[in-house]
Amino acid sequence: MLLYNYLFIPVLFVFFKIAGLFNSKIKQGVADRKNLFEQLAEKSDSIDRNKKLVWVHSASLGEFEQAKPIIEKLKKEYGVNILVSFFSPSGYRNSIKYPHADVITYLPLDSLKNMKKFVDITKPDILILMRYDIWPNLVKYVNEKNIPSFIVDATMRDKSKRKLPLVKQLHKNIYKNFTKILTVSETDLKSFKDFDLPDDKLRAVGDTRFDRVYQKSLLAKGKKLFVDGFFENKKVFVFGSSWESDEDVVIPAFLKILKYDKNAVMIIAPHEPTVLNLEKIEHTLTGKAKFIRFSSLNNYKDENVIIIDSIGILLTLYYYADIAYVGGSFKQGIHNVLEPAVYGPPVMFGPKIENSQEAIYLSKTNGGILIRNKKEMYRNLRYLLSKDGKRKEIGDSAKQYVLNNIGATERILEEIVKYLIK
Repeated sequence: MLLYNYLFIPVLFVFFKIAGLFNSKIKQGVADRKNLFEQLAEKSDSIDRNKKLVWVHSASLGEFEQAKPIIEKLKKEYGVNILVSFFSPSGYRNSIKYPHADVITYLPLDSLKNMKKFVDITKPDILILMRYDIWPNLVKYVNEKNIPSFIVDATMRDKSKRKLPLVKQLHKNIYKNFTKILTVSETDLKSFKDFDLPDDKLRAVGDTRFDRVYQKSLLAKGKKLFVDGFFENKKVFVFGSSWESDEDVVIPAFLKILKYDKNAVMIIAPHEPTVLNLEKIEHTLTGKAKFIRFSSLNNYKDENVIIIDSIGILLTLYYYADIAYVGGSFKQGIHNVLEPAVYGPPVMFGPKIENSQEAIYLSKTNGGILIRNKKEMYRNLRYLLSKDGKRKEIGDSAKQYVLNNIGATERILEEIVKYLIK
């Protein structure tokens, strides 16, 4: 901890100051933290102190999505106050109006002074850290204050860098301070045992991502992005979270499909729907297929490609899919394959899936199809569009995978509530 406090934290502080001059996201995070403690004290004073306060910390927006089933169930069934904190601006800025939290704030840099001040102002009854954003001084001080703490949706690969000789002892000291570490699988639980943790500190409970995707899918079915009958007699291929490297493989294959199937429709949702990215996609399609932007859908005249020029609707778009492709998998790492799988279309993706146990599972079973190049993309897409029975079989397998893994939220609450009602 001496190296951490007297070398790592000061270096990290200087890094953020310098990096903020060149990186707009880091600059925003530094600026937003100005007067953090004054604002935190004001927000904390406004909550009902007759209720217990549960503090849920997420690194960013993705981890916060996994926290929402827990937060919403705690709020509904136990009437607690909820404090939500983030390290990144993307999480904080996109969640500032989240209705189920009583306090929403940034986490300060993990100096012992900062963490003592944060905890003493907020006085949480329980701390929940999502996945991997673990800060040593925070965990140490919470333990000293006898505040129960949990890691939720915890994962640990056998070859994790946390097990390297120089940092393993640090992580041993961190993990022993937690009340309970709740892992997504038995495999992860066994891997955590390499840190000499007692059995009663570990429990495999599952992954709340399955619960969240299922929860959101029920709401999505009630949203009408397209009028009833819009896709009648058509086969819909939803190309979600596309990057240019995905588009280079998928779009040519779909254009070739149109030579044989005029009723095929592709809905393409770029990962970043900037003006430049939208225009690049349109340039690729010009003269080869009729296309329209989603914002102009009132003028729809049987175009074969619909380009999504807004954000926040991808999960609902997958509801309309006969086949889905999840992007990121030709670039740096695949996006969430559970979002389409919950509705039951076959799920396709590129080769870079090491970051997703779900994609790996689907590729090894009957629910997903791994694509390596344009030829494979075209061949598989044409096969699935022409074989209704096979398409349904693969899609049903993907959906069943999601349904079989629902329930982590309930098991997590079983552990948390033991300390909440003391």
